[in-house]
Amino acid sequence: MPRIVRDPLTGPEIAALLREHLEQMRRISPPESVHALDLARLRAPGIAFWSAWDGDRLLGCAALRELDPVHGEVKSMRTVPAARRRGVAAALLDTVVAEARRLSLETGSQPEFAPARALYARFGFTPCGPFGDYRPDPCSTFMTRALDGAHECDEATR
Repeated sequence: MPRIVRDPLTGPEIAALLREHLEQMRRISPPESVHALDLARLRAPGIAFWSAWDGDRLLGCAALRELDPVHGEVKSMRTVPAARRRGVAAALLDTVVAEARRLSLETGSQPEFAPARALYARFGFTPCGPFGDYRPDPCSTFMTRALDGAHECDEATR
């Protein structure tokens, strides 16, 4: 099992992984559909960030952006190619889920994002409409999950 740590976003490994993440999102999606955050935006107040490690090898990362006191958004889920299908993303998502009462996320609707959508569905996320500042986008899939008795998407986000 990977070691999950709260990450200060200062190491070169995490910077490289996030650069790779943004580059891939830009290759797959049109510019207006790339919602991934860069390193500077991930350092903003209201965002918690974790990384997964095996010894000194970075395996992946995930972030939680606070939308309001009880609603957070999953951001920057990424696993290095060599660690995919080994439970790293699931361990990171467990960590994010443990921090929130209600979570929502945006991920791609393209075939390349099918593994991500399947992981989120396995964790109880269900489709919903755009939330926060998002608008309908054919390249986006929006999902949500209520935790600890919080309410699911309200009518405005369905």
